[in-house]
Amino acid sequence: MKHEALLILPYLLQSSYSSCNRVVVARIRTSFIVVPFTLYLCGVGIDHVCFRTTSLAINVTLLASTYYTYTQSSMSMTRATSSANASKQMALTALFLIIASLNAVAAYTPSRPVSPTRTVCHTSSSTTSTSESSSTSTNTNTSVPLQQLPETVPLPPHTFAGMVEAGVLQRFHGPAVARVTESWRLLDREYEHRAFVGHRFDAAADPATSNCHQLCHSYVPGLAAREFWNVAEHPWAARLAKSYRAIQKEFTKVTADTEQLVQEGNNIWAGALTEDASSYGVGWKTLVLMNRGVWDPVNVNLFPAAAKAVRDCGVPATEVFFASMQAGTSIQMHSDFTNFVLTSHLAVDIPYSGENKCRLTVGDETREWINGQVMMFDTSIMHNAVNESDKTRYILMIRLWHPDLTDIECEALQFTYDCLGNPGLVSADPGERFMAEQIVQAQRALPKIKKGTSVVQGFGGGGKNSKKKKK
Repeated sequence: MKHEALLILPYLLQSSYSSCNRVVVARIRTSFIVVPFTLYLCGVGIDHVCFRTTSLAINVTLLASTYYTYTQSSMSMTRATSSANASKQMALTALFLIIASLNAVAAYTPSRPVSPTRTVCHTSSSTTSTSESSSTSTNTNTSVPLQQLPETVPLPPHTFAGMVEAGVLQRFHGPAVARVTESWRLLDREYEHRAFVGHRFDAAADPATSNCHQLCHSYVPGLAAREFWNVAEHPWAARLAKSYRAIQKEFTKVTADTEQLVQEGNNIWAGALTEDASSYGVGWKTLVLMNRGVWDPVNVNLFPAAAKAVRDCGVPATEVFFASMQAGTSIQMHSDFTNFVLTSHLAVDIPYSGENKCRLTVGDETREWINGQVMMFDTSIMHNAVNESDKTRYILMIRLWHPDLTDIECEALQFTYDCLGNPGLVSADPGERFMAEQIVQAQRALPKIKKGTSVVQGFGGGGKNSKKKKK
């Protein structure tokens, strides 16, 4: 309402003081009416940073121009009129200048739901608060009612985020994916969810000393938050554990020659690639088999037993990769910022397995990796890890859909992932959309395993001791 209230002021002031310099009035009227009103009408579809910055820049430019006109007019009025009239007109012009300054400030101050700054929601098991906070703070407990999420509105249809939202609603039944669309809108407005979840595990937990704080940038409302999940409740976990010997044998053989692995593989043992992942440290490396539902055909052919095991065991995976952790290193307490994806580890090669040298802490609970065992936990809760041994630790790490999601919600979330990699999925061109759908369908399927790629025959599809069959 700041702009609307200021729109009428130039007319009121001009009608009362018609003797004021016309050039000054014209410039100020432009600042008051044309710029804010135009941006107000167009701002619905403009990114909030662009909207505020552009409005401020134009207002400041007009303000400077007004000031220049004011000084020039003041000198002219001083020469052409009496001292009393010149003082009066200069005072009135200065008043316009002050109002223009206020308008520039108002233009920069966000006042509409579609142009917010990052919203942070702090909650405990009984309280919630919305405020600005740094990403490192986790000990917050306030007295606002539980889970007060910011109100969301449909996204502008001509923006990419709006097109993805429309695509979700068109492909899936609207009410069935309401949580997904709300999550997408919250992500677009840079919402950050913070919640103390320790009371769900321990009624006496103290937010000031507990690590059971959930931190999410990607947040689907209504999903359970637990430190560790019971893998016995998920049949795929037992099937994956039975595949341990084959996975471990293949992994040991393929990684024995690091130089050849790097030459033939894709992005082998890469470190943290984003600022958000910097807490993993330099000792944590990955070898990716699947990323956001898309298999890596090169690396899958290097580790076909592992890839097939994940697929055949029915793991609802979105990411699959081997992760190494160097001897004597640790991973700092952090969140992975997404609550609708859980994490599972199959311990592949744990130094001194069973001696408690390699440990994972989620919230306030610590467990050690044991060779061949599967664990599942929530990485939106603060967690860390340590390798106190003198050898490198290796696990098969899987990120999977949260069990509380419906099948349709999983498909809708996967669609948002697919759109990020293939924007043609939301193209207005039917041909481009069809081509993107074909690409996605091919990427979702497990890549064709090249003939001869096996742990028996050796690395890369045929070892030096392999023999051709006699005809």
